[in-house]
Amino acid sequence: MTIDELLGLDPVIPVTVIDDPADSVAIARALVDGGVHTIEVTLRTPAALAAIERIVSEVPEILVGAGTVISQAQLRDVAAAGAQFAVSPGSTPYLLDALAASGLPFLAGCATPSEIMALLERGITAAKLFPAAAVGGVAAARALAGPFPDMRLCPTGGVDMARAAEYLRLPNVACVGASWITRGPHRTDEDRDRVKTLARAACALRRPQQADVVAI
Repeated sequence: MTIDELLGLDPVIPVTVIDDPADSVAIARALVDGGVHTIEVTLRTPAALAAIERIVSEVPEILVGAGTVISQAQLRDVAAAGAQFAVSPGSTPYLLDALAASGLPFLAGCATPSEIMALLERGITAAKLFPAAAVGGVAAARALAGPFPDMRLCPTGGVDMARAAEYLRLPNVACVGASWITRGPHRTDEDRDRVKTLARAACALRRPQQADVVAI
């Protein structure tokens, strides 16, 4: 699967912090039940790699990505764990070389026009806009569409449900990454039902028809 195909699966990619691998399968199954096809597990906890392994093994209905990948060593680890795509908050030349060599679909991070230009010079036309809210939010994404119409963005960072709907109305936004769907405890049936309900609401945020997309 290409990164463009992957970005077309869900309007919102759930960015998920997992503290206990035992919770990972229940979270993934709740997302699938809510209609979500992708999950990004961030490498912010010691449980992340084990969580990726368990989801890949036990919930094949969902594509598992590894987030916050910032080094070649991490990239090797997530590939060994079975991750099916990788997401980085930034894009150094060294990391971009490693991502390209890995064979995994990937979203490299960008926050400035110069970073977008560097990605386009490599033929990369899909990127994570991060930290989206801090660099100008919806207004920044809208402004970037003018000089960079070929770059498809996945804004992440400070994206709530209302902001997600605004981003998705922009022609250069393919999807958004957000943590609100899976934030919180995941131990009880009620917790998992909450994730499923939020996943369904996120899936309802489909891109408007072309005629309804906000003009730049």
